[in-house]
Amino acid sequence: MAWIKAFGRYLPERVVGNAELEAITGVDPGWIVKASGIEERRFAGGDETVADLAVRAAEDCLGTAGMAPSELGMLIVASGSAERQFPGPAASVAHRLGLGTTPALDLPVASAGSLIGMALASRLAEAQGPVLVIGAEIMSRVVLRPPIHRDTAILFGDGAGACLIGPDSGGARILDSVLFTDGSFADSLRLDFNRPLAMDGRTVILQAARKIPRAIEEVLKRNGWSVQQAQVFVLHQANLNLIVKVAQALRVSETKFCSTVRRHGNTSSASMLIAAAEWWREGRIEPGLPIVFSAFGAGFHWGALVAVAAAG
Repeated sequence: MAWIKAFGRYLPERVVGNAELEAITGVDPGWIVKASGIEERRFAGGDETVADLAVRAAEDCLGTAGMAPSELGMLIVASGSAERQFPGPAASVAHRLGLGTTPALDLPVASAGSLIGMALASRLAEAQGPVLVIGAEIMSRVVLRPPIHRDTAILFGDGAGACLIGPDSGGARILDSVLFTDGSFADSLRLDFNRPLAMDGRTVILQAARKIPRAIEEVLKRNGWSVQQAQVFVLHQANLNLIVKVAQALRVSETKFCSTVRRHGNTSSASMLIAAAEWWREGRIEPGLPIVFSAFGAGFHWGALVAVAAAG
């Protein structure tokens, strides 16, 4: 058994609106909103690294939980935009948090990485103790790398989210998760070394809109819940249109879906945890009802996780 104890997040100070991107991409600001639901996003400062963002989100999460870094049994960092091939940012984050020899693992999985991290943490917490899962991305440097592709440059922003999962009490008990991979679509969303982001948008949205609802239905059904009983759906914030498509496929009101994409854009593996942190802090958690997390990303990797809010 594992419990969600807290969420945290960090967003860079620089706000980039659609008008600023128009000067770079030539895309009309109004069209960006219509196509994606995005009005603005955050860009990291020139001296900020993925590890910097991750540390800030970690500190926010641990502070919310009232836990010292020394109490952690493991760290997992998901990122598809780290500055170097290896080592990944996890080791740097662990060092800066003062974790000593505590194991720190990298998940270089874009968009779905934080969901996979939560699923792993729910199984490792009993053996390792509290596990801190972080998703941190600086996607702006990826999509603004020449030659700039307008279809991807308008979507992405930077940020970091964190989730603390422990083996004992917490705000929500994790019941179950399902994870999937289909490598036949590996070329449809990829980032080759020193190359621009390559994305077949039509294929990605089509597959995500089919696979996310099925994963959500599966994990809820095998735990005795219906889709309608879920109190909230916290998804990877790819774009608003995808969230709407998933809601329609599940026949659930869009009001049950967290949506931060308008203000933050697509922050890849950070997006689901940033959305979760903002929803969690609103304090609208209903005890005894399912909280559903789901993500879809490069690989293709996707899945869903269900937790139930604790009483009191």
